[in-house]
Amino acid sequence: MSLARVGGTLPPLVAPGPALAPDQVVRYARHLALDEVGETGQRRLLAARVLVLGAGGLGSPVLLYLAAAGVGTLGIVDDDVVEASNLQRQVVHGASDVGRRKVDSAADAVRALDPATHVRTHAVRLDAGNARDVLAGYDVVVDGTDNFATRYLVNDTCAALGLPWVWGSLQRGHAQVSTFWSAPPVGEGVDLRDVFGGPPPPGSVPPCAVDGVLGAVAAAAGAAMALEVVKLVCGTGRTLLGRVAVHDAFAATWQEVPVRRGTTVGTTGDVDATPPVRGVPPHPEPAADVTTHDVTARDVTTHDVTTWFAAPGDGPRGVDVVDLRDAPEAAVHPVPGARHVPFAQFVTEASLAALDPDRPLVLLCRVGARSAHAAALARAAGVRDVRHVPGGVAGWSRPPAARGA
Repeated sequence: MSLARVGGTLPPLVAPGPALAPDQVVRYARHLALDEVGETGQRRLLAARVLVLGAGGLGSPVLLYLAAAGVGTLGIVDDDVVEASNLQRQVVHGASDVGRRKVDSAADAVRALDPATHVRTHAVRLDAGNARDVLAGYDVVVDGTDNFATRYLVNDTCAALGLPWVWGSLQRGHAQVSTFWSAPPVGEGVDLRDVFGGPPPPGSVPPCAVDGVLGAVAAAAGAAMALEVVKLVCGTGRTLLGRVAVHDAFAATWQEVPVRRGTTVGTTGDVDATPPVRGVPPHPEPAADVTTHDVTARDVTTHDVTTWFAAPGDGPRGVDVVDLRDAPEAAVHPVPGARHVPFAQFVTEASLAALDPDRPLVLLCRVGARSAHAAALARAAGVRDVRHVPGGVAGWSRPPAARGA
């Protein structure tokens, strides 16, 4: 299985604005010294219109760094208010902002950084009825939201409008960042469905309130997302279009996983056509509103996994069961018979390339979020039959002894 490197420089997204004023030459002197940006690139940034969805953990550094970079117009979409628990990672807000609308607090922070920035606030929840109107008129969209329904709505709306969008997600000590563009001016387009297929049912992947998130991971991912915007606007550098960057903060690593149009297995019915493996439950029929390549259309349960390995032998013949938890997590509640590969190691290009595309793969982690992401990446890498365990090890209600573990 070959994972060729993809992605590259795209034409500038925005035409240069007027010549720089003397105070702007001083303010952006460090950019002007860079061949990759220079005066023309800075004028493009000043003319750019960027919409940031979510003024939370990811949106905070994105907004601050784009304002500092000189993006002329910043739109902010958020219908929430600031809570004390947000302050651990949502650095665009302060303690005095608790109880305020996030769009207002974020707008004040942006204007304090650069009063010349034109800020548009959209204190709404994005939905199918307003998405097109909100996104229209911007050059690029940055998605820092934390729910699957919005991400897929953004994906499809940007495809309809011809817009590129930068995506990021956070989980515990991990982050993922990519750029999607259904029809770029050059090269092959890639969108969210090429990586993750269809959205999982609500509640199948836990939010950070349940699984936790390291605050500084949001800064790392948000800075990477802001950098993607700069590269797109200026037409410089190698973008993440066609690649997913995966960050493990605790291991201090960044890995990349290439993905191409149509590589999500199941879009042509391949997964549903896979013969059942002895000992593995057959794929349930997906609901009418779930695509056939949704990971939840071929879930297994933790009970299935423990039943396999409690029986004589080493589990279902031919199935590769991988425990993606970090070593300390796996040591507390081990899954006998499963192959232990920490998430950050599993999602490396070399690890994904080493998978047998014809061997059924079952992935599990603590609560099911890492396994859902890893399943999508393994499927994009060419593995025909990939399933994961929603709820993960934390979903077991019985103690290990009662489960035969």
